[in-house]
Amino acid sequence: MKTQYYTATSIDGYIADPDNSLDWLFEVNEGTDNPFGAFFAGVGAFAMGATTYEWILRNDNLLEEPQNWHDMYGDVPCWVFTHRDLPPVPNANIFFISGDVRRVHEAMVVAAQGKNVWLVGGGDLVGEFTDQDLLDEIILGVAPVMLGSGAPLLPRRLTSQRLALTQVAQMGQFAYMTYAVGKLADFGRHKAAEVLAAQHPADPADLIH
Repeated sequence: MKTQYYTATSIDGYIADPDNSLDWLFEVNEGTDNPFGAFFAGVGAFAMGATTYEWILRNDNLLEEPQNWHDMYGDVPCWVFTHRDLPPVPNANIFFISGDVRRVHEAMVVAAQGKNVWLVGGGDLVGEFTDQDLLDEIILGVAPVMLGSGAPLLPRRLTSQRLALTQVAQMGQFAYMTYAVGKLADFGRHKAAEVLAAQHPADPADLIH
């Protein structure tokens, strides 16, 4: 199992505009092969921050239509990190918590029962997991949008020593890029080198020397 940060971002690295709106995102043609369904099928637990949770509440009218939550996420357990009281979605499997992300991550891994843990966002919350070396993979759907400012994708310094590109795909107007993070980055670089070697085998003359 992996702990994954799967999100959409603008080209200049923002996951929401300065008003915490995603209207810019829904204007983009995603094509007919939305990968979210296949991704979420592998998720056994997920977490999000308070701002993300409040946006979902409003956007999907969850307090009036709680079935929308169940249609999207079923009974998969969700942890919402918050320091204030937030209204729960009726009958949803949601835990409101605060404090050490490592302790919560341990509970999420147990609840996931061998499936992946999804970090929905925002970027500050994912940064806390990254600080504890708990993030294994970043999956980005990059939209053809420049926002100029807003909520940053992941406000941490991660150099190429901690990241390895493992997959690239186009779906509609989105470019999907997957990166291995931390300990998995070395494995990701090794895998990429094997693919490159298979595409460009060494010249037999070089092997003689």
